[in-house]
Amino acid sequence: MFDLKWIIRLFSLILISSTLLNGCAKEEWIDLFDGETIKGWKSSANGSLWGIENGMLVSNSGSANLFYDGDISKQNFKNFELMVDVKVDDALNSGIFFHTKYQEAGLPKKGYQCQILNSSSKTVSRKNRLQNKTGSLSGIRNLYKSPVKDSEWFNYHIIVQGKTIQTYINGELMVDYTEPENPYRTDKNKGSVLASGTFALQGNDSKGKVYFKNIKVKPLPNDATTIGNPIDDLEFESKLIDLSSKNFPLMDLHAHLKGGLTTDQVLENARKYGFTYGIAFNCGLQMTFETEDALQEFLSTYNKPPQTYLAIQAEGREWVDIFSKEIVDQFDYVFTDAMTWTNDNGKRMRLWLKEETEVGDPDNFMDQLVNRIESIIGNEPVDIYVNATYLPDEIVDRYDNLWTEDRMDKVIKVLVDNNVAMEISARYKIPSATFIKRAKDAGVKFTFGTNNIGADDLGRLDYCIEMIEVCNLTSNDLWGPE
Repeated sequence: MFDLKWIIRLFSLILISSTLLNGCAKEEWIDLFDGETIKGWKSSANGSLWGIENGMLVSNSGSANLFYDGDISKQNFKNFELMVDVKVDDALNSGIFFHTKYQEAGLPKKGYQCQILNSSSKTVSRKNRLQNKTGSLSGIRNLYKSPVKDSEWFNYHIIVQGKTIQTYINGELMVDYTEPENPYRTDKNKGSVLASGTFALQGNDSKGKVYFKNIKVKPLPNDATTIGNPIDDLEFESKLIDLSSKNFPLMDLHAHLKGGLTTDQVLENARKYGFTYGIAFNCGLQMTFETEDALQEFLSTYNKPPQTYLAIQAEGREWVDIFSKEIVDQFDYVFTDAMTWTNDNGKRMRLWLKEETEVGDPDNFMDQLVNRIESIIGNEPVDIYVNATYLPDEIVDRYDNLWTEDRMDKVIKVLVDNNVAMEISARYKIPSATFIKRAKDAGVKFTFGTNNIGADDLGRLDYCIEMIEVCNLTSNDLWGPE
């Protein structure tokens, strides 16, 4: 007689095996790496560059890529979740490709790449240094600050559902991109479009090792619903793609949590446009933090997102006596402006307030302003001069006439002499293109900043992106905290 239980068990095993071979059990995690062999994976070029060490898949120095070539889904994944634990040696560049196919040499031309790069090599010239960091959807939505460090394990989680691509690092959402119907692509990233295909691990191209373990996939239904929305301004989207494909750092280093704006809203904007943010807090007399104790208490409780920077906006000229170097060094950078100073008559002026600003003779005012800028930049330990070339409402319509070549050159010289960058302000649309070009030629570095005052004006850095083209700025013209 037949054993009914044995027959049922045998049938179940056959069904499971068939499912794994022809599409996977629905929405179940499946290992793609057994921890002991490279079974199910195929290397391009020099296969000896890949090996197994203590249950880890390891890429040694070289450019060979490793493609998934096993039975799961017949190497043809459309919608899925992919989970990988990764560790890289110092300044090594690697990546995870999806919707790709086997290629004998070079980086895969088909599919998207999720970047692995925690720090940039100091031996590579700044001009040729990769800017996009771990968590980036390379050339599409980049991160310019890595959320993790070299030589430490981190978890990479990639989700493709419909037209939406998400990357998570250690459980934190980094990229949330929805591909439009007719996506714009450059020649460099024309293969980065959603379709279907296999996975690939990029071999590092420098001395050192990249480690992978716990590689597993959860196939999702082919008709999975798109969970996001594409950007609605496709012309602006094409500008973002152009700059991202060139590794041009799109960083807004002047954002404030003001007027109800939350950290979550900042990060949502970052994911929408591929910006990296520096969140700044006003420190100085009559500002958010007026004492070192208050600032230290804030730092002890503030939970800084790992993909953002933290900045001091140093207000007034007294800040250097209020805050010690020890507490300032806990921030990623410091910036200030020349909107608060004391004029020759002893009047304390705050230029954004008409009732507290004494302009008088415009030329005399400008000479005093330039003198104060020279003093501020020459004597205060700051990284960026922001709200550059700001003029009070009373004389702003004379901007081009009042900012003479001589006055521009004095400001430019003190910036160069003290290695201080100058902000291009999206809010005030300053400096002018004429000023920026003159400063660029002299060697000044630039940053971008919104300087928002509320929750609804964080913006898209439109003026800054316009000036990139108008002034022919390159990534080498930009300053960054790292």
